[in-house]
Amino acid sequence: MGFLSVIRRWALREEMPIREIARRTGLSRNTIKKYLREGAVEPKFKTPKRPSNLDPYADRLSAWLLAQTRKSRKERRTMKQMHADLVKLGYEGSYARVAAFARVWREDRHRVEHTTGRGTFVPLVFQPGEAFQFDWSEDWTNIGGERVKLQAAHTKLSHSRAFLVRAYPLQTHEMLFDAHWHAFRVFGGIPGRGIYDSGNCPPLVRGQWTRRLRSIASGVASSVASTRGSRLCIARQVHAKHAAERGQPLRL
Repeated sequence: MGFLSVIRRWALREEMPIREIARRTGLSRNTIKKYLREGAVEPKFKTPKRPSNLDPYADRLSAWLLAQTRKSRKERRTMKQMHADLVKLGYEGSYARVAAFARVWREDRHRVEHTTGRGTFVPLVFQPGEAFQFDWSEDWTNIGGERVKLQAAHTKLSHSRAFLVRAYPLQTHEMLFDAHWHAFRVFGGIPGRGIYDSGNCPPLVRGQWTRRLRSIASGVASSVASTRGSRLCIARQVHAKHAAERGQPLRL
């Protein structure tokens, strides 16, 4: 129960005299009257900062704790081992003081990480027509009583989150291009750039690059690869991926 609640219960419910409350709490009668009259919040008492035997070793202990965060769990030293090392350096305080210092240090570090580190993020906001996202997934269905695995092509607009899903029997070049063509036809245009799960260079799915597909790739390259931020490369050909990452044109 809060300290102020106890004072109010004694004074208002049990009708205890102010003098008796002051005797039990150690507060002055004027202070108790002020709490009862103003309905003040729970009083907070400031603890003065007192010098500690650990102060000369605080920087060294902080460096040790920071080094432990970069090690695996099995390689980390315990607080008792750190306390023993500090004793060898001349520390005369108790282990409890070292453990309390480490606890406060971890709380401060956790707070900093969530305010200036991993807790900081850039809002993922896109302008209309700025970008689209493309990816494949697998699913199963029954066709003519037979269980068949399908390859689903997902195309989604980054701003409106409108999407189109088309199912194909395989992940081939024709099906990749067909999925893009139908998506842009339904959306009524081509966004400024494409976002793929493989970074700067989305591979052209699995399969061999054949002469018959060069005409298809040339047509799609004018509408997809030439858009700002989009790059296409040939699967299983590392030089094509490196060229796309450097911004060089795709050689068909």
